[in-house]
Amino acid sequence: MATYDYRCMENGRVVEVKHGMTEKLNTWGDVCATAGIDVGTTSANSPVQRLISGGQFVNSNALKNPEPSCASGGCGGGMCGF
Repeated sequence: MATYDYRCMENGRVVEVKHGMTEKLNTWGDVCATAGIDVGTTSANSPVQRLISGGQFVNSNALKNPEPSCASGGCGGGMCGF
């Protein structure tokens, strides 16, 4: 699931929702249903625009292998001490 921001053209609100990359939300009602919020006084048929976001970041710790590095293989071919 990816996170997207949608702006309602009628009320100007921006709502963050999570959905599949191939899914597209076209109306305020679609966005509200996906976000689990009430449409309020805005028409559910009001058009929305998906906004361009700066992307998401990954903490570098998430990319590190939890296993320790191999303890063998320090110096090769008798080259220790040089």
